Amino acid sequence: MYRDPRFSGIFQNLGGPATKPPTLLQKVVGAVVMAGVFMLALTFSVAFFAVLLTAGVAIWGWVWWKTRALRKAMREQMDAQASAGGGRAGGYGAAAGSRGLIIEGEVIREVEVEEEVRRDGPGGRTPS
Repeated sequence: MYRDPRFSGIFQNLGGPATKPPTLLQKVVGAVVMAGVFMLALTFSVAFFAVLLTAGVAIWGWVWWKTRALRKAMREQMDAQASAGGGRAGGYGAAAGSRGLIIEGEVIREVEVEEEVRRDGPGGRTPS
């Protein structure tokens, strides 16, 4: 393996002697600095989320205000359809003229079937 002498000094410090452990003063200063950084980050995050919340509410209010005419027109159209007989009849069926109960897309309809009295002969044929 070829080692370039220009870069040989880079790796000399990796295997060197360990540094001395931090003193009590260094530990206290480090803890105070870390607490300050944490409080600063917390302050900025709260301010950032407050700005986002305010902007979101402002955008929602603007969209709500701009779509009020559309909502009014849709409401009037639904009322016109309901008064013309196209609306729901008491919550049952799709239209006023339909009968039955719709549960999850299935139609349940009761129909009375009148059975004819058949006077047929054997095999379902009328005797001639």
